[in-house]
Formats: sequence, C-alpha cells, structure tokens
Amino acid sequence: MNRSNYLLTGIVGSFALSLFALVLVPQAQLGGLQPQFQDDEGKVVDIYPIENRGIVAGGRAVYISEGCVYCHSQQVRDEQNGTDIDRGWGTRRTVARDYIFDSPPLLGSSRIGPDLANVGSAKWRNEPADENAEYKPAKRDAAWQLLHLYAPNTIIHNSKMPAYRYLFEKRKISGQRSDDALNVAVEDGYEIVPKPEAKELVGYLLSLDKSHPLKEVKTATPEVAAK
Repeated sequence: MNRSNYLLTGIVGSFALSLFALVLVPQAQLGGLQPQFQDDEGKVVDIYPIENRGIVAGGRAVYISEGCVYCHSQQVRDEQNGTDIDRGWGTRRTVARDYIFDSPPLLGSSRIGPDLANVGSAKWRNEPADENAEYKPAKRDAAWQLLHLYAPNTIIHNSKMPAYRYLFEKRKISGQRSDDALNVAVEDGYEIVPKPEAKELVGYLLSLDKSHPLKEVKTATPEVAAK
C-alpha cells in the first residue's frame, strides 16, 4: 500500500470516528428522549415538558425575530461550573430533556442580560421587587414584562436593553381606559397599549419554567421547585 492509500485511509477513518463520536453516540443517548410522566394509580397526573402551542408558540417566534437570544441565554449551569443557581436563575441545572420540544433550542451564547430559562416560574413572577438586585429575581409578572419591553430604564437603572416601543401603540382613549394600558406618562387623552406581538412575547416569557424536578438531575432547592 503506497502513501496515498495510507493517507486516504487515515482521512476516511478520522471522519468515520468523528461521525460516530459526535453524531451517532449523542443521537443514541438523547435522540429518543421523551417527556417525563408521573402517574398515580394508573392515571397520568403530571407531564414535563409540554409542547409550545398557541400564544406561547407565537411569542417564541417573536423572541427569535427580535433577536432576544443574542443577549439572553436559556441554560442554567450546575454549581460546579458556574454561579447561575446562586444568582437566582434556576433551582437546578438545565438538561437535554428540557429542550425536547424546542426546535431549535434557544440556548444562547451571551449574557448581556440575565438568563431567562426560568423567568416564568412562580418564584420569578411573585418575588418581591428589589431594585438593588443585579441578578436576583424581582416580581416579573405580565405588567412588569410589558413595561420592561416598552421602557427598560424605568424599571432597571442603566439597563443595556433597547426599548421595543414599536411593539406598542399610542392611541386615543375611547371611553374607558384599556386594561392593558401601560402605567407610563403620556399626553392627556391617550394611552400606550401592547400590540399582539408584545402580548405573545410576554406570554412566551411567562411560560419559561425549567424548575420542574427531573429524575436525571438534582434540584438545588426542592421546596421551591415543587411550588
């Protein structure tokens, strides 16, 4: 066998080994993942995760189109590899099962803003507001999220997040003030209300909750995750 044949054999062998290690093995390990089911006397009482539909699916599309993924990640590292849990971004690390219905998974690569893997969890939605907390959760309900989209600096001083005012409209009040109107200064007789895209985006954000206990990962604070 001449040198060319040895070289060709080496190249083909390296490619085959890489394909096996980087594609086939992960597919065998993770490709068949299914939601975790919990049953009680033969009746299913809990399923996690569930597929995004309706306003959540629409909001996910807005999240992607507006480039939110470039500044926010959706992956909580374990305690040995980061301080994400100490920062209040989750009660456990995220794992492959969390993303089985996400196509593509919006893991993100930068954290110009906080991680959003659990921004819709009960802890984030109901935590008392703390204006001095850089990373810890504050009460982030739908009203908070909408105001934050419209005018980030009114909630977080020196926020680097751009204002998404084009997702809202200023309109003249006709009769009673809208329930969706933001609590912001505007000329008399007018109000600021979210467009459908803003409502969908907030609906998606409030659906983000990867604190659900899973058999393959230890939860840092089980009493919080179980709420």
